[in-house]
Amino acid sequence: MISQGLASNGAKVYITGRRVDVLESTAKAWAEKKTGGPIIPLQMDATDKESIQAARNIIGEKEGRLHILVNNAGQSGPLSPFLNEPSPSAQKDASTLGPALFASESFEEWKDLFAINTFSTYFVTVAFLDLLDKGSKDREGYTSNVINITSISGLIKLAQRHFAYNSSKAAGSHITKMLSTEFAVKGIPVRVNAIAPGVYESEMTHDVISGATATDKVGMPIVSVPAKRPGTAEEMAGTVVYLASPAGEYMNGQELVIDGGYLAVNPSRT
Repeated sequence: MISQGLASNGAKVYITGRRVDVLESTAKAWAEKKTGGPIIPLQMDATDKESIQAARNIIGEKEGRLHILVNNAGQSGPLSPFLNEPSPSAQKDASTLGPALFASESFEEWKDLFAINTFSTYFVTVAFLDLLDKGSKDREGYTSNVINITSISGLIKLAQRHFAYNSSKAAGSHITKMLSTEFAVKGIPVRVNAIAPGVYESEMTHDVISGATATDKVGMPIVSVPAKRPGTAEEMAGTVVYLASPAGEYMNGQELVIDGGYLAVNPSRT
């Protein structure tokens, strides 16, 4: 959604990931449309510093600068599905819930999840910071920008069956604000914002996204999403293009929520 949205508006887009075949098939499918800017596959593991540095060096050698960095790596992590079990036997009191939560997840699972959902945002951003700084010098009044894809799960006060995922996304929200502030007070002309999507189709959610109850299956709300549907590719891409374009130049350190009204009707910290 994001890469095609940027490319369709003329951007030259590098897409990264661990699976080269997936990257190449995506780039090939886009090239066949013969429209907009190119999408170029570049292997990078966002949880490995050597891999991040190698990708940064390739971009540096080929382009010399970078205007837009989107941090979008993520996975769902350990689940405790019984948190939302409607059955009479579900763990609901302290004597059963505590031990069940303690046993169902591990330190290793939490660490691995934070590595991809949270740590990667920090390390990828600082690795590419010098190239982003150079990109800001291309046009007077323009600043390169970082767009972190967080989630309403980091803003909702429900665990949604996954304490680890929601905690990692909340951390991503705060990393966004810290990076924005540190760069600003040091006079580095690179903006940092975030987008917190609600329910959108992705590799992580596609198995349960179909049907009228899709948003409830994925988001596990107390009150159903007012929009009564998942978000669309146009809505995601359009929000990214807005932040990356001159129209978003005055926005820095903010997190845009695009969730169909999910947080409007469910307990959140916003």
